[in-house]
Amino acid sequence: MFRITVNYHHPEDPEHFLHHYRTVHAPLTASMPGITSFEWGVCEMLDGSTPENFVVGVLTFPSKEAAIEALGSPEGQKGSADLANFAFAGATINMHEVTVA
Repeated sequence: MFRITVNYHHPEDPEHFLHHYRTVHAPLTASMPGITSFEWGVCEMLDGSTPENFVVGVLTFPSKEAAIEALGSPEGQKGSADLANFAFAGATINMHEVTVA
């Protein structure tokens, strides 16, 4: 299993970010061929302090090859291009092969 985690930085306009993410970006991401799961959420801290990231998205694929194929698909290309429409504060993307203990 291969996982991509996208950690979005805090935007200047959180409502714009969330509206676009919910209505445009998340559906694009979920439509990529070969994706086995897509989860996302607004970050929070147990003590009420400001978390390091605003939103985290987690994409899971059966393999690294499947992830590469999905990202290269028309849906994947549209999703990547869409980042410029809402992720103005940037994001950090991490990828890894999942090991289950």
